[in-house]
Amino acid sequence: MQSVLDVVVRVGCTNLTILLLGESGVGKEVVAQAIHGVPPRASHPFLKVNCAAVPEGLLESELFGHARGAFTGAYRDRMGKFELARHGTIFLDEIGEIPLRLQAKLLHVLQAGEFARVGAEKVLRSDARVVAATNRNLEDAIRAGQFREDLYYRLNVIAIRIPPLRERHEEIPVLAGHFLRRFNAAYGRSAVISPETMRVFTEYPWPGNVRELENAVKRIVVLGAAMLRQDLVSSPDGAAPPAPAESRATLTPISGNIPERLKTTARRAARAAERIAIEAVLDHVDWNRVKAARLLRISYSALRYKIVECGLDRGSPARSQDGVPMGRRATNSLPWPGPAL
Repeated sequence: MQSVLDVVVRVGCTNLTILLLGESGVGKEVVAQAIHGVPPRASHPFLKVNCAAVPEGLLESELFGHARGAFTGAYRDRMGKFELARHGTIFLDEIGEIPLRLQAKLLHVLQAGEFARVGAEKVLRSDARVVAATNRNLEDAIRAGQFREDLYYRLNVIAIRIPPLRERHEEIPVLAGHFLRRFNAAYGRSAVISPETMRVFTEYPWPGNVRELENAVKRIVVLGAAMLRQDLVSSPDGAAPPAPAESRATLTPISGNIPERLKTTARRAARAAERIAIEAVLDHVDWNRVKAARLLRISYSALRYKIVECGLDRGSPARSQDGVPMGRRATNSLPWPGPAL
């Protein structure tokens, strides 16, 4: 990543079009923001367009704007991202998904810096710097007739490949520490990551890259604190309960298809933890759902849905597969290694 940052510093101050390549979740948007953060464009807008998320019929208007009466529902003139990003940066995420019909117009903007709003004749100029990103192999898309070759070479002035997390394991402790501090502050927790968990983190291949690591740390912070119920249980003398020394995660290496197995295990554990946490809160407030929703920091309707989804009933406690009532399990033991209550 140091070589990536070196390139960012060198090209950030230019007007060159930049193409970011890498798997989903490696941090392409973060790199795009770092490019924008290099003067002189840092003080101007940074606008993102996810070309895969905007419907094809609206993408042209999103990029270039439209004139009043251009189509049904166009009741007023509207500026597009290329106008709004004046002197700044426009980040075209998932550029490989842009429809062929729009690729020619985008090529013209990149070559001449000119465009017109949908339904208008007036030619506008744009000096926005374009940073595009994709997790697709655009050369394969060209051969399949899904991407224009001339647009590819116009985008590929400076190409920056962002390596997947499995190729930079030495950064995992730094990233995990960053996410841990952020989520502890966001959720008012004091969770830590054990050396054993960090060792598993550095050995796991992370098919979801940095985004998957971020979500894993979030689960440690949220589920660990929820299971300890530190904001629900008071110590005998009435003082605030002590912060947990550690919230542990179990990510044991397993053979076979590791990514699928780990994700399946994580989902199953998350569902079990959710059932236990919800029933523990309901028992604590004597099944006052309004109070429970407030303590769980979810809406009342969401809590009602979760109660039905988890099969919870005040008169008939939900039971696990081995027949132990979930409320009793929550009080006496945990379904994974962790501090005892």
